[in-house]
Amino acid sequence: MAFNIGNQQGGVVNNVAGNQTVHGGQSAVFTAGGQEVRGLVRELRASIERTALPPAIEPEVRAELDSLDEEVARPEPDREAVAGRLGRITRLLSSAGALATASTGLIGPLGALAGWLGALGQPILRAITG
Repeated sequence: MAFNIGNQQGGVVNNVAGNQTVHGGQSAVFTAGGQEVRGLVRELRASIERTALPPAIEPEVRAELDSLDEEVARPEPDREAVAGRLGRITRLLSSAGALATASTGLIGPLGALAGWLGALGQPILRAITG
């Protein structure tokens, strides 16, 4: 049996020929190099710029994005600081109703960044998956 799979991304991916039994569950941690994380922040920024935000929260979202961008550009980003900023962005977007009507363009980078954060990103993942 041969599998010809181009590219997969996900928390846990199983490609099985036949039966598979899993005992004790499965888990995964999303990892990304610094350049990839910076790309996710750029993708998030572009998605937010395509989203109509209420004028009352737009400056705060942009300020958090700027701070997030600065943090992930560091050689060793502080994941707690990234989690705080990403959490604030998520809460602001949620309060504006942007997450309820969001396309995968917005949810995708939020989820990927939350995945990169590991356990620190779990509250963000819960917020975007409802």
